[in-house]
Amino acid sequence: MEDDNKAGTAESLIDLVNQISSISDYRPTVKKEYCNLARRLKLLTPLFEEIRDSKDPLPQQTSNALLQLKEAMESAMDLLRFGSEGSKIYMVIERDQIINKFHEVTTQLEQALAGISYDKLDISDEVTEQVELVLAQFRRAKGRVDPADAELHEDLLSLYNKSNDAATDQAVLRRLAEKLQLIGIADLTQESLALHEMVIASDGDPGASIEKMSMLLKRIKDFVLTENLDKDDNVGGNSLSSSCCKQATNEKNHQPPVIPDDFRCPISLELMQDPVIVSTGQTYERSCIKKWLEAGHGTCPKTQQTLSSTVLTPNYVLRSLIAQWCEANGVEPPKRPSSSRTDKSASACSPAERSKIENLLRKLTSGNPEDQRSAAGEIRLLAKRNADNRVAIAEAGAIPLLVGLLCTPDSRVQEHAVTALLNLSICENNKGSIVSSGAVPGIVHVLKKGSMEARENAAATLFSLSVIDENKVTIGSSGAIPPLVTLLSEGTQRGKKDAATALFNLCIYQGNKGKAVRAGVVPTLMRLLTEPGGGMVDEALAILAILASHPDGKAAIGAAEAVPVLVEVIRNGSPRNKENAAAVLVHLCNGDQQYIAQAQELGVMGPLLELAQHGTDRGKRKAAQLLERMSRFLEQQHEDEEFQTQTELLPSINTTTNLDS
Repeated sequence: MEDDNKAGTAESLIDLVNQISSISDYRPTVKKEYCNLARRLKLLTPLFEEIRDSKDPLPQQTSNALLQLKEAMESAMDLLRFGSEGSKIYMVIERDQIINKFHEVTTQLEQALAGISYDKLDISDEVTEQVELVLAQFRRAKGRVDPADAELHEDLLSLYNKSNDAATDQAVLRRLAEKLQLIGIADLTQESLALHEMVIASDGDPGASIEKMSMLLKRIKDFVLTENLDKDDNVGGNSLSSSCCKQATNEKNHQPPVIPDDFRCPISLELMQDPVIVSTGQTYERSCIKKWLEAGHGTCPKTQQTLSSTVLTPNYVLRSLIAQWCEANGVEPPKRPSSSRTDKSASACSPAERSKIENLLRKLTSGNPEDQRSAAGEIRLLAKRNADNRVAIAEAGAIPLLVGLLCTPDSRVQEHAVTALLNLSICENNKGSIVSSGAVPGIVHVLKKGSMEARENAAATLFSLSVIDENKVTIGSSGAIPPLVTLLSEGTQRGKKDAATALFNLCIYQGNKGKAVRAGVVPTLMRLLTEPGGGMVDEALAILAILASHPDGKAAIGAAEAVPVLVEVIRNGSPRNKENAAAVLVHLCNGDQQYIAQAQELGVMGPLLELAQHGTDRGKRKAAQLLERMSRFLEQQHEDEEFQTQTELLPSINTTTNLDS
């Protein structure tokens, strides 16, 4: 394989890992296996980076293995994406097929990894050990069926096969709604969309099985709606219960019912007649989103994400829920909005505003400090105002001009310029333009030398830009991490939070963790953890949990005498902080008995047992790992004590034997 082909293959593998990393929120029935699969694939990134950067040619066997690995990872990505976005009902009904596919993919990954000639590559020992660990995990990977999942499968089958026991059906429907997490409008909508996608994939011929699943979903939806309407004591959330409760109260007071927020179009804020789903998963009234698209917008109005497609998918579940709500509350379904109606919320940037932007850009290039200061300030405000302005300002060519002002000696111009870039970076398409315009060194300069407000906004800009994975590398190599650590230590409360969010995002990339540790972030984080009323405990623990997986990070955390603080958080912290503290302690105790002994002496066993029973899902896993290590440590201690006792008794036993003889 030639160098460019080698680098291209390695880059495509890195890109696959990045895409896999962006997949989240796996369905309950596959969550454990799929999270493990995604985590193992992420651990391969350092291998691909070292292959990409290596100057040595690849052996033919390794070249072939990498191509096989790429194909296997593409299959894994499809599997993981379906595990995140696919139908929950389908995954339970067809669990055997899902498990078989999981086995097939993990076997492909194992065979491809085993085919790489690691001894003939210029790969570090640390990376080789990490890959060997991943390979061993793939060999052991099993798609297991938990007893709870087996019960869920039986419940679904009983309805799928049209059980006629009405009393049983109600109990089963309640369990299904809870276990499948189909308890609210958003949940039901997403499941409906997932089944709809399967219908589209079947070229409009879904077959009897998917039709039966759709009918099953309808029964669950009808049950959820009926349950919520019948309850007087309801719990808030995205379900209908809280809104229906309000409506019942309003009727008693002879007031019109309050329309649930989920039933309103985010554009018109009116009750939807024909709700449709766009590619980001958001729902709008059809006529309103069509006007938005016809005006030339390519983004989702609510999230500002770029739309991957302009296809509008009918939201049948939500339409049915709205119709039932209208019937239950005596409300006439709304008339379809008139096509002649003007929607001010969807209006694009006007010609007058575009002319104003062009005039401001002329001032930026004038060389007059006063003009530059006022123009940068106005652009800052315009970019903050709405998405259309952010697009128009970037299209007019403002980004390179603002970048050129980052190193100006005028602190106020500097502050306006970096804040304008921050506001422009909210638009996803502008992030790449800002980095490609060479903005990062200038932003780092502001982070080091600017006013406190400018430094804080520079930190926030770096966080916004680092959402794109390749920018994490660019920002980390630009010298941004040490001044972020400084801001984390000496900034205002807002500045500390801006610095913390930027550091957290940057340290997701393995190569930045060592830089952060060398910049002294661990002592700063420990100080924030113990500051009375400091308000930075959440952020500090989240960053420590990321750094603890790095050898330098683990060593620095251990040297900072973190164990007593971590044990105290596990004992009295919030659920998320307990989870992160346990994650840090897991890394510290991995192979270091001194930390296990110290935590055990500090009384961590009781809090860990509590966390293992009542913590978050991740907290329970970390607590279980720690309890297992603590148990092994105590057993080893007991064995050592017994051996020591026996050794001490040996001389007296020998003496007695000699006397007897």
